[in-house]
Amino acid sequence: MSALREWLRSQPSLTGTPPVFDTDRLPASPMTLFEEWIHQAAAAGVAEPHSATLATVDADGIPDARTLIVKDVEDRGWAFASTRSSAKGGQLAAQPAAALAFWWQPVMRAVRVRGSVCEASADDTAADLAARSEAARRDVAEGDWALWRIEATRVEFWQGSLDRRHTRVVYERDGTTWRHTLLGGAA
Repeated sequence: MSALREWLRSQPSLTGTPPVFDTDRLPASPMTLFEEWIHQAAAAGVAEPHSATLATVDADGIPDARTLIVKDVEDRGWAFASTRSSAKGGQLAAQPAAALAFWWQPVMRAVRVRGSVCEASADDTAADLAARSEAARRDVAEGDWALWRIEATRVEFWQGSLDRRHTRVVYERDGTTWRHTLLGGAA
């Protein structure tokens, strides 16, 4: 066994404290549950609970991931922004689909989102750019800023358990509504 492998295997995992998760009272929309969870994460002291890993694919179909800040979550989608000239901008133009992953270690929770990506309206994009600091706007070329939304088709909520009987709730879009399934956990 390599020294690194041995060290990795010795590191503690699931060291947080999960809040109560009443799966008998799940909301109809994953956005409602997400809002509840992100507020609970922030109240528990999770640093930057609005940061997530965004995964896209490049022209060769190779996955690419980076951390960013999610700007909004609503029925229209999970919003994030960047320049069109960035790697993610090029990848989204060529393959408009993505996944987001949130990890809130202190509360042993994760949220995964995936779906198609669409560019927001010019007005929404302009409002997002205007909300950035002057210094942050300074290096953005005219017309290069974009606000995108992941139009989620699947959202998974994962809550860890010390006994490894993790609870997963998967929401899947069914036309204009959502259906959810409870996977795992102590029933």
